[in-house]
Amino acid sequence: MSANSLDAPRTVEVVLVKSGRTKIRYPAELLADDGTRVTVRAPWAGEGVRDFGFVRFEPGDVFTEYYWRDRWYAVKEVRDAQGVRKGWYCDITRPAALSGGELVVEDLDLDLWRSADGTDVLRLDEDEFAASGLATTDPRAATAAQNALDTLELLAREGDFEALLG
Repeated sequence: MSANSLDAPRTVEVVLVKSGRTKIRYPAELLADDGTRVTVRAPWAGEGVRDFGFVRFEPGDVFTEYYWRDRWYAVKEVRDAQGVRKGWYCDITRPAALSGGELVVEDLDLDLWRSADGTDVLRLDEDEFAASGLATTDPRAATAAQNALDTLELLAREGDFEALLG
């Protein structure tokens, strides 16, 4: 392998699956893969602006995304076009799988937001999670998802959240 090929960024396709269907697919630069955690960076892949009330995702935003093969969540650091951190959006997911250039993650509806300054920590979409029926169809996964949300919330509220990503 030449020196140039080692320096070239590697691209993977992030595939977010929800309820058995692909919700979104986008290219991302592979930053690191230590065998357990995969880190990628990608621009905002949504169309236009998405205003959640507590944060706006918009063109120019950059997401550094952390996925684990052994944990039930993904953490996405969000920065604006000038590089100012907006906060972290966390998806509760099944453990990620990287294969053949695709990083596949199954979204389990629960989410968590932590603002850049740590003052806002919000549990999100618990109603969607309840309506998904996962507690009935896959009780083990539902318990793992709820435990993952509790773990992330505790880290987000009581510090050491950023150490999770270091």
